[in-house]
Amino acid sequence: MTRPEAAESDTMRHQAGAPPDRSGDIATLVSVVERIRANVERVIEGKPDVVASAITVLLAEGHLLVEDVPGVGKTMLSKTLARSIDASVRRIQFTPDLLPSDVTGVSVFNQETRSFEFRPGGIFANLVVGDEINRASPKTQSALLECMEERQVTVDGTTYPLQAPFMVVATQNPVEMEGTYPLPEAQRDRFMARVSMGYPVEAAELAMLEHHTSADPLDDLEPVADAAEIRKLVGIVGGVYAAPAVQRYVVALTTATRASRELTLGASPRASLHLLRAAKARAAMAGRDYVLPDDVRDLAERVLAHRLLPSVEATMAGRGTSEVLRGLLAEVPVPEPGR
Repeated sequence: MTRPEAAESDTMRHQAGAPPDRSGDIATLVSVVERIRANVERVIEGKPDVVASAITVLLAEGHLLVEDVPGVGKTMLSKTLARSIDASVRRIQFTPDLLPSDVTGVSVFNQETRSFEFRPGGIFANLVVGDEINRASPKTQSALLECMEERQVTVDGTTYPLQAPFMVVATQNPVEMEGTYPLPEAQRDRFMARVSMGYPVEAAELAMLEHHTSADPLDDLEPVADAAEIRKLVGIVGGVYAAPAVQRYVVALTTATRASRELTLGASPRASLHLLRAAKARAAMAGRDYVLPDDVRDLAERVLAHRLLPSVEATMAGRGTSEVLRGLLAEVPVPEPGR
């Protein structure tokens, strides 16, 4: 979008009853985000888009699924993001023998008080790193459903709230099938976005060999933000303005996935909500207090593709959900500025 178009969009934003200018809050958000981004990129070199996506999901109150082959830095990304924020962090190593109570917690009888006491599980933290989530049994995976959607845990009829901010960063290896359990659709739909690390470029891999062989890069990494700051940024993102035309564009995209003959499962209403929240976070990180259609388009594949299921015909033709989604993005009209 050109500068005059952006100015026109800004004018329309105020005429449509948008909240007052929040440039000060946005500037604060951009400053904190740059600190976090620079800190993470000290360890995760050559992957600025992946780092930006992780921060976007954090500010949009979502959960992130990092899916790629072994050894490309999936766990390192989640641990680096966790280390950059001075908040409670727990890591859950998912294995076939992991129990649901290991995740949510369990009530234990105290002989001294003659009563049951609740002992929190690994999910009770601001940032939870779930390593190799598809190695856990479906029963254990389902223990995350309530946690991720409602940000609470119910054990023995008692509900325990999870403290904000709350984010699950889960990793999985899509090429290894032995000893793994594919994530069900209900679980995948709770992840706001899916990213793939990909192999590093030659320069980034050489830099990794130089800096990561003598010491653990996380040892010298200090927090550059805290939980209170993140909560404030989440509130700022929630106040970013999305024009009715942009909201209609989000719904048009998700509706198109439900009507496509190349998909047997389209995007859910939750996906529409996640796409708009992520677009608000992206706009704020770009220094704007309003969402552009480009924010939605640029995030659509990462937010929607992992929720979709291709039809038999699309699979036989070698077309995955990402390819189908790109075709839909080309077909759905983009709203014009000022409308």
